[in-house]
Amino acid sequence: MKRILAILTLLISFSSAFAQASEPAAYHQALNKFMFYYNRNQADSVFGMFAPEVKTQMPLQKNREMLGQLQTQLGGLQKATYQSMESSVATYKADFQKSSLAMKISLNAGGKISGLLFDNLKADAQPATATADASTNETPFELKTLSGVIRGTLALPAQAGGKVPIVLIIASSGPTDRDGNKPKLNQRPDTYKLLAAALAKNGIASLRYDKRLVGETVNAARESKLRFDDYVDDAVALTTQLHDDERFSKVIILGHSEGSLVGMLASAGQPVNGFISVEGESQTGDKIMTEQLKSQPEYITKGFKTITDSMRRGKTYDKVDPALYSVARVSVQPYLMSWMRFDPMKEIKKLKIPVLIIQGTNDVQVSIADAEKLKKVKSDARLVTITGMNYVLKEAPAATAANMATYNQPNLPIKPELTTAVVDFIKSLK
Repeated sequence: MKRILAILTLLISFSSAFAQASEPAAYHQALNKFMFYYNRNQADSVFGMFAPEVKTQMPLQKNREMLGQLQTQLGGLQKATYQSMESSVATYKADFQKSSLAMKISLNAGGKISGLLFDNLKADAQPATATADASTNETPFELKTLSGVIRGTLALPAQAGGKVPIVLIIASSGPTDRDGNKPKLNQRPDTYKLLAAALAKNGIASLRYDKRLVGETVNAARESKLRFDDYVDDAVALTTQLHDDERFSKVIILGHSEGSLVGMLASAGQPVNGFISVEGESQTGDKIMTEQLKSQPEYITKGFKTITDSMRRGKTYDKVDPALYSVARVSVQPYLMSWMRFDPMKEIKKLKIPVLIIQGTNDVQVSIADAEKLKKVKSDARLVTITGMNYVLKEAPAATAANMATYNQPNLPIKPELTTAVVDFIKSLK
């Protein structure tokens, strides 16, 4: 990792509201206040400037760690020059003692910071995309279902001779698209795109796709109508399509994070030759979220417990604290209830096909313990731990801020050990 973080995402929850050329007064005031607190190492005061939903995503201790790393690597913030305004996001040229970065800030209606991003200064203010690979032929993929149209990208080895195995890549939680990116959260690691290219180099095809309500996949569902089972149904439909395609010799499902559970359920009783869990959780959804919120103030953890208690009884809870809107608003509770029903340790145990479990040691979202628990209940599974690999499957330091910086580095390759483990597993399938 370079001394100066190439792209450091602190808080990532931007919204769209308006556009204007001049700097709004509220942004000017917030920026000056941020500089004042930052330059005096007053991390708790900076935390107080954040919107409730941001505090939920970025607990106080993590905020302290990130600001501390910024101070260490960049030094004091000497000047911030307003550059532009797009939607509700203002961009500044932030001149630190050791470097200059693009600083993007978004405020909610109450003047609280709802998004904050530090990025490299570039003419287009966008990270470079991963380069195309001559060993891969990519074509658009489309599958019409009763619920709508699933769209994705089919990646084939350029020099394929005869039938080849194909991997169905199932994305992680949240608004993750087919390439492994979350544009709404300003995260762009290109994880699945890079994985597809690596597989193609080894003679393996892949299909990655936009799940419901994400990217180019079209259906009439609203958030309140979405269920976890919908993701499973889509994966089953795709699996059937790939199995019936004469170009492919085997179908393997690879699920990342939440996609691991989707993949487990989609693999059961289907024409699947092998299943790969990458950074897969071992707990039910309610326990995962409770664990993620345990560092929050007591009123938030108690509020979430009230919501989960209600959901366990099959009822939504409408008196949601604003601090919990981002994770447990009423419209998303039906989905959460459908997710909570499934226990990954029970589901993986049901599989009658070869299973590979992969876990990185530097994942700040899913722990080694999760992989070990899955392996314990599925004793015949192969467990591979990859030193230094994080949640987006790249080499990353253990420190949270530097680790999460890789979430927006599309040109940083995925760990080669990951490719090796996946390829070796697929080649071992009969």
